[in-house]
Amino acid sequence: VMLTNNIGHHLTVCQAMIPRNLKPLPYICGSRMLSGYKPKRNVKDSYKILELEEGCSLDDIRNSYRSLAKKYHPDSGSATADSEAFMKVEEAYRVVLSDVTTKKKSNENNEEEEDQFKPKAPQHRHYLSFEGVGFGTPSQREKQYMQFRVDRATEQVLEYRKQRLESQYAGTDLMKAKDVRESKKVKITQAVERLVEDLIQESMAKGDFDNLSGKGKPLQKFSDCPHIDPMTHNLNRILIDNGYQPEWILLQKEIRETIERLRKNIVASRSQLGGPMTPYRQKQWDRICEQFIEDIRKLNKRIDNFNLVVPILSRQMVHFSADKEIVRAQKTYEALMENREASNSDTKENEVENVKRFGWKSSLFKWLNL
Repeated sequence: VMLTNNIGHHLTVCQAMIPRNLKPLPYICGSRMLSGYKPKRNVKDSYKILELEEGCSLDDIRNSYRSLAKKYHPDSGSATADSEAFMKVEEAYRVVLSDVTTKKKSNENNEEEEDQFKPKAPQHRHYLSFEGVGFGTPSQREKQYMQFRVDRATEQVLEYRKQRLESQYAGTDLMKAKDVRESKKVKITQAVERLVEDLIQESMAKGDFDNLSGKGKPLQKFSDCPHIDPMTHNLNRILIDNGYQPEWILLQKEIRETIERLRKNIVASRSQLGGPMTPYRQKQWDRICEQFIEDIRKLNKRIDNFNLVVPILSRQMVHFSADKEIVRAQKTYEALMENREASNSDTKENEVENVKRFGWKSSLFKWLNL
């Protein structure tokens, strides 16, 4: 016998496997009774047999029938197998199932009839609730209306506080004059701070701070500074003692060292070529410039990475222009050549003055040296 878990828990019987001493039972196949038996049991008794109450769901009926069928089925091999009890369960299941379906259909028909005769509200009544706020279903409009009430209450509170403050400060002319003095004081303080900052930036651009003894060195540990949070001070001290440096500081140092090295290399290469340049040397200079442009492009990528991790906006760096750097190197080379020519002219003038000063003695010494 094969048990299937469908709605009716139908059973397919193999006649060869039925014992001889067991009479064949009227099993069901599909929706027809093979024995032609018609259920005549009461509905309440059927609920009691299935151990259910009226008003239960279809899932409860099916689960109860399955458990009882496994318990009382004669071919299940269990100790509680009973063919008569199984027949009762089968009949009760069919009675309860038909009762539930008929009640469900009657309820659906009643609801359809009520919906037909139920008066429908006109469309304009949609805006008579929730003060006409919102759109969508009633639940959605209710949520929107609650948020609208919160916003309106917030605006009313702010307006009340504003009026209260205005009434307090508008009472006497003294308070108004005090506010004017305070605002002027704040403006003057801000102007002085901006002026000091401009002066500091201008001095840094001129190089007035380049001769400081502590330039390029880490700051000292401010143990007694009242403007530093003690916790922040201790954390920074631990990081400094262990040699920790943030990534953006290391990138900034690397970028500065790289651009200085590239500038020195291109000036040295230009000095080696000399001037005026022949066509062959001009080709060498063009190759050097192409390599320099490639190095500047790689350096600009590092600058992009640096700008992504730097925590302060004012610390961000701009890209280097390869053309401007090449022009700068050319000007530096020209300045070096002018300095050399000036130094050579100075040495020649000194020699002429020495000859005039010492006369035949200097010529004699030169002859002896030769």
